[in-house]
Amino acid sequence: MTTEPYLLTPGPLTTSLRTRQAMLHDWGSWDVDFNSITGRIRERLLQIVSGADTHECVPLQGSGTFSVEAAIGTLVPRSGHVLVPQNGAYCQRIARICRVLGRKLTTIDYAEDTQVAVADIERALAADASISHVALVHCETSTGILNPLHEVAEVVARHGRGLIVDAMSSFGALEIDARRTPFDAVVAASGKCLEGPPGMGFAIVRRAVLERCEGTSHSLAMDLYDQWVYMQKTTQWRYTPPTHVVAAFDSAIAQYLEEGGRVARHARYRQNCSTLIAWQSSGSAASCPPRSRRRSS
Repeated sequence: MTTEPYLLTPGPLTTSLRTRQAMLHDWGSWDVDFNSITGRIRERLLQIVSGADTHECVPLQGSGTFSVEAAIGTLVPRSGHVLVPQNGAYCQRIARICRVLGRKLTTIDYAEDTQVAVADIERALAADASISHVALVHCETSTGILNPLHEVAEVVARHGRGLIVDAMSSFGALEIDARRTPFDAVVAASGKCLEGPPGMGFAIVRRAVLERCEGTSHSLAMDLYDQWVYMQKTTQWRYTPPTHVVAAFDSAIAQYLEEGGRVARHARYRQNCSTLIAWQSSGSAASCPPRSRRRSS
């Protein structure tokens, strides 16, 4: 009997049988039932960050990077200036996105094992009034370094600038509370801590900010404002959605809530981490075939 390997990557990761079974049904992208699934996902993602009263959830086809680029392109004016503190590969990717989109860019560079310093953000914003936005990676996927989101958010808000957060590796496991942590957008995807399949990203955007973004985007397909307006009007995606991924993600979120939500998911991940460290320390990993070393978080 062959046992399927567990994926030990940040994402895609191993999904439950129930999540995979949700992809066995074909959906029409305009079906009322499918649109209800999309609406339920949007509502539940807002609930996870306590943002229903102040923010909107805008889903987008593609990987998480698609939604990060869409958020920068939609929320940062073409005359805007983005400050990116860099301590890993995904911070560097955000900086590259800014360059490709022609947004003015300033970086603060750190070693990959060093946390972003709030005082550096404070000094940079105080020294340069042209900086309109800060783009921060909450948990740097490539190293696991956790950056001080709440503290950075307070500094950015105090200076009256916008904050865009890449929360790919933290959303759903680490606390992000829109009621106490000010941000313009938090961006994540289906295939990380919520344990859905890859193929769908989403941005949780402050409603008052999103309402001012008409015509800002560099792209038709990646315009979060246009996607939001169309969904509000029709309940549908503008262009063909990844229907099977959306249905499976809906199932994954239902299982997440049944498990106990963020607190329970974080507790399980902490236990898994401790188990893995103990297993590696015991020397068992050295005798294990490489193919079986892949496990979800």
